[in-house]
Amino acid sequence: MPTSDATPESTTQHSADPSIEPSAPPRTDPGAETPPEPFPRADEENLRRDEAASRSAELSVTDYEVEVDLSDAAAEGALSYPVTTRIFFHSRQPGGSTFLDYLGESVEHLQLNGRSLDIASHVGAARILLPDLEAENTVEIHSTSRFSRSGEGMHRFVDPSDGQVYLYTQYEPADSRRVFPVFEQPDLKARFRFCLIGPAQWQLRSNGAEISREPVEGTAAGSEAELVRVRFAETAPMSSYITALLAGPYHLVQSSWAGAQTSEGMTGPVALTVLCRESMAEHFDAEEILDLTRAGLDFFHAEFDYPYPWGKYDQVFVPEYNLGAMENPGLVTFTEAYVFDTAATDAQRETRANTLMHEMAHMWFGDLVTMHWWDDLWLKESFADYMGSLAVDEATGWETSWISFANARKAWAYVQDQLPTTHPIVADITDLEAADQNFDGITYAKGASVLKQLAAFVGREAFRESARRYFRRHAFANASLGDFLDVLEEVSGRDMRAWSRAWLQTAGVPVLTADTVGPGDGHPGDQPEGPQVVITQHGVDPATGEVVNRPHVVEVGVHVLDEQTGALHRHDAVRLRLTAEAAQGRTTVDGLSLPAENVTRLLLPNEQDLTYAKLSLDVGSVAAVLRHPIADPLARATVWAAVWSMVRDGELPARTFVEAVMTLGLQIEEVVVVQSLLRQADTAVARFAAPQERGELTDRLAARLAAFLTEVDGGDAQRAAARVLASLSRRTDSRLDLLGVLLDGDAAASGISGLEVDDELRWAFLQALAAHGRLGADQLDAQLRRRTTARTRIAHRLALAARPEPRVKREAFAQAISGVDAEGEELSNDHLTAVVEGFRCGTGELTAGYDEDYFAALRPVWSQMSQGQATRVIDGLFPMEQKLPTGTAPEDHPMARRTARWLTENPDAPAALRRLLIESEDALLRSLRAQQAAQS
Repeated sequence: MPTSDATPESTTQHSADPSIEPSAPPRTDPGAETPPEPFPRADEENLRRDEAASRSAELSVTDYEVEVDLSDAAAEGALSYPVTTRIFFHSRQPGGSTFLDYLGESVEHLQLNGRSLDIASHVGAARILLPDLEAENTVEIHSTSRFSRSGEGMHRFVDPSDGQVYLYTQYEPADSRRVFPVFEQPDLKARFRFCLIGPAQWQLRSNGAEISREPVEGTAAGSEAELVRVRFAETAPMSSYITALLAGPYHLVQSSWAGAQTSEGMTGPVALTVLCRESMAEHFDAEEILDLTRAGLDFFHAEFDYPYPWGKYDQVFVPEYNLGAMENPGLVTFTEAYVFDTAATDAQRETRANTLMHEMAHMWFGDLVTMHWWDDLWLKESFADYMGSLAVDEATGWETSWISFANARKAWAYVQDQLPTTHPIVADITDLEAADQNFDGITYAKGASVLKQLAAFVGREAFRESARRYFRRHAFANASLGDFLDVLEEVSGRDMRAWSRAWLQTAGVPVLTADTVGPGDGHPGDQPEGPQVVITQHGVDPATGEVVNRPHVVEVGVHVLDEQTGALHRHDAVRLRLTAEAAQGRTTVDGLSLPAENVTRLLLPNEQDLTYAKLSLDVGSVAAVLRHPIADPLARATVWAAVWSMVRDGELPARTFVEAVMTLGLQIEEVVVVQSLLRQADTAVARFAAPQERGELTDRLAARLAAFLTEVDGGDAQRAAARVLASLSRRTDSRLDLLGVLLDGDAAASGISGLEVDDELRWAFLQALAAHGRLGADQLDAQLRRRTTARTRIAHRLALAARPEPRVKREAFAQAISGVDAEGEELSNDHLTAVVEGFRCGTGELTAGYDEDYFAALRPVWSQMSQGQATRVIDGLFPMEQKLPTGTAPEDHPMARRTARWLTENPDAPAALRRLLIESEDALLRSLRAQQAAQS
């Protein structure tokens, strides 16, 4: 499951008012006395690791039969639906008890081994007690579950274009319990037999193929449509979090994959289906998606030599999705953002291809072989992240996959790994709340980076063979880090335990430095005849404070200035091993040809981006890359990532970085790097620039982007520049007139050609104008009436909240922290995000007065909302963009002090909530320290 493709410095915006009732329907009359829980921890949603381990030691689950009745799902305002569940399981402790997880609306009937159990004493808000177990057990539950508006559980969406209702499920890490009662942990795998009741003309789908369809008496609510009961094929053993259901009038395109030869013989064919909302069908490039799917299946069969194990392969693009995608076997779900109804850059298409390959890799890594508990989440996510980039590079026409990985994906990891909450790739996950927080840059991007290093360390063939043995040995079961290390040691002959301790079981970013030394400057006894390069590595585990050196396979490159082209070209490169035992972390690079001393050059200690490390470039290299373009695309992406790290660390002033982006950055051919640099420049002026120069630098960047729009005739870079200009214009009014001209269709009058102002750009420009008070509610409403879609409604809500009026900000804040709009309707995940982003739009003066309200709302928000929704609010509403007064220490800034005080005063707050605040505090202090460095 990939994360969103937000930039590492971005924060989602959201919030909630403790004086307003929570959006989820209450379980009891709010005025009544709360009844006692029927058994200990019956209301506890946060399953602990030790509880899960005890349950898996006592039970083995064989089968689920789940029938979900969606007959009334299309009725106006539908909130819930009936579910019938039967579970068959074995107990190793007859006479003992266990519990099911369930976050439904109610339970109407509970029967265990033919005995009816009293609801009041056996059903709690989150758990269902099953006492007096036998060796073989059958439990049957009739219950009512709630539709979701947060993207957790079964999400219900009404298409504003045509009023059609669409349903889909999203469960990771533990939300199948929102749909049906279940043993919600990954190591209690079972076979699932699903059944859906719904309108006959709807697409009704699950992990397995449809095996029967029969009419059901009655008609669907909201229409005269006949009802049908669809049964699906029994699944192979799988974890509950990757089961899936889909229902609605989805548009579909069908095809197939012919199959491939494996060592077990010919596999295939596989039926392929891609689906989206009917109103999006005209924009759905199904054939490109199907071509990528077939290419991916070819690639992974050749790579893994294990037949695709899940029968059919459906891929559905759904609205209001919390993630990039989810790897449900046979029914993969993707964000509808990948259906491009506005102009998309080539980088966006490549990102979609990467996500598609990532999820396909999960069919083996994660679905076929699954971790026991969430400590080993990396076992699937890191592998899928790495394999997704590898598949795009080797199985598609894109040649920029590793460039995207180096410049954008790894940047996320470097940010995450420098937070005080960083953790080893193999994390210590004590409960589900911690698991939910660990879908982060360590688990995905750092893990994938380390696997890329592992492939270099043991060799590509050894890595491939290890994966093949791992699948064959643990198919349809659960595995651990030790299981994977076993096959690596068998195949490579290396001590993988030492490698694992260094890379997987420690935290922190290693730092690599390349320096030149002359005769007498090296180690004692070293007397090189001429200058040599020495690589020094240094790393500290922030959790322990201990120095950690790691084994690396790297290439060290030298790039020199070509006077004719004006660019830095690779002059020489040498591959070498850096050992963890090297004295003082220093390794001399033998055989590397260096240019003359006075030649402009770049020393790059991670050529080809083989390892995971921050690069500390020497002074001459920094000067060279800030003045001259780099010819090699991957080296270019790697160096710009290093330069951005210098800005975040306060080693390079934001002004210097922005100047380089305005000159060199806009010349780069790869749009994935251009759009990343432009977003980073936007962040640099907002957070890292010295306060006294922030306004002027923002205006200069806006002016440069406006000029750039006139210098190119269309293309991806022009569009990327227009997007960032719109973002900047939420804070500066210097180019609002230009945005108005573009909205009026008069681009040519400003010398701009080739820029399509579609819905995406139109609303980005409207939001900027609204943030400065140039558009009112009536004008924004009129713009929405021009074209009402799911995306324009979200954009409209953001624009309304962006208006610089005290009443507007007050209402937006109240809606955000309550999760309820002005009409009393629950805000969906995307609309909640829009309200928070809109609240934060502007220069900050109007929102500064809400700082205390923010801290007062933190614990109520956490208790009232789901963890996903609460995270949107808490991350998004944190007042991150602050200015450091001259002479003030960063730690003494009022917002830094207020955050520290909340953490001190709330030691008993949920750990996941405290983690969000600790990370925000760290990001704030980092920005303030960079400002301090720029001022000095």
